[in-house]
Amino acid sequence: MPAERMEIHRLCIVGIGLIGGSVALAARARGLCREVVAADRDAGALARAEELGVVDRGYAEIAEAAEGADAVVIAVPVGKTAAVFEALKPVWSPAAFYTDVGSTKASVVQAAERVLGQVPANFVPAHPIAGRELSGVEAALPDLFAGKRVILAPLPHTDVRVLERVRAFWRGLGAEVHDMSVTHHDHVLAATSHLPHVIAYCLTHLLGRRDEKDEIFQYAAGGFKDFSRIAGSDPVMWADICLANRDEILSLLRRFEAELSAFDKLLADGDRQAIHDYFAAARAARQRFLDRYSGET
Repeated sequence: MPAERMEIHRLCIVGIGLIGGSVALAARARGLCREVVAADRDAGALARAEELGVVDRGYAEIAEAAEGADAVVIAVPVGKTAAVFEALKPVWSPAAFYTDVGSTKASVVQAAERVLGQVPANFVPAHPIAGRELSGVEAALPDLFAGKRVILAPLPHTDVRVLERVRAFWRGLGAEVHDMSVTHHDHVLAATSHLPHVIAYCLTHLLGRRDEKDEIFQYAAGGFKDFSRIAGSDPVMWADICLANRDEILSLLRRFEAELSAFDKLLADGDRQAIHDYFAAARAARQRFLDRYSGET
């Protein structure tokens, strides 16, 4: 469905930070809607969003912003999703479509079931694989989703017509849309996103304590800067993500601990060939990934 056929009259963004702001900017730039409104408890963020022209109008109350909207995007940390569903419940419209941007999907589905009784057929869980280490509406970009993947996690009872509208919406923002089950999404993202963030935070935390004595960061090379880059991500968001996908991340952490122990033994034994082979195997795995996906985003 081409972007110009979306016919969104009022797009409501709940949570006007980096992702919510980028949705608003992209929808406006690509002509997907006539009006963009936002709801956020942070009055400063709303004022800034209006000042920057990200939204037409901001509201402190979610229900007031969402009433009359024919498209609602929930763009808050996953830990706050249940509160958003509570606020939307009195004005939930069967004529609108609802989607979200959460980095975990099972927790979002469970929140909807807990608050609304069941996941409404016109709500399609989604996760755009896009972002920056910067946060806040000032960091929002109109092309943040261009060429990026967005994963949709429809449920068996999701309205097929709504699913196609949501698919068209994300494509209209420039994204490449893929479908995945809720469980599979959380399993895959735990390995490809959540665990790497935890490791980056842990290493940076470790070296941050040592830096008081050793001035480690003063001599940090490019490799450390590249690796630790994601430790600059929003700690509020990532604390929520880790708790929401705790079981998957814990399972991977145990496996990572075993991997570290295996390398610890190679190093303790001084087995140069084994260390070389270990590194070579990892390098080959990375190259296979690049060969397969370098043309994609």
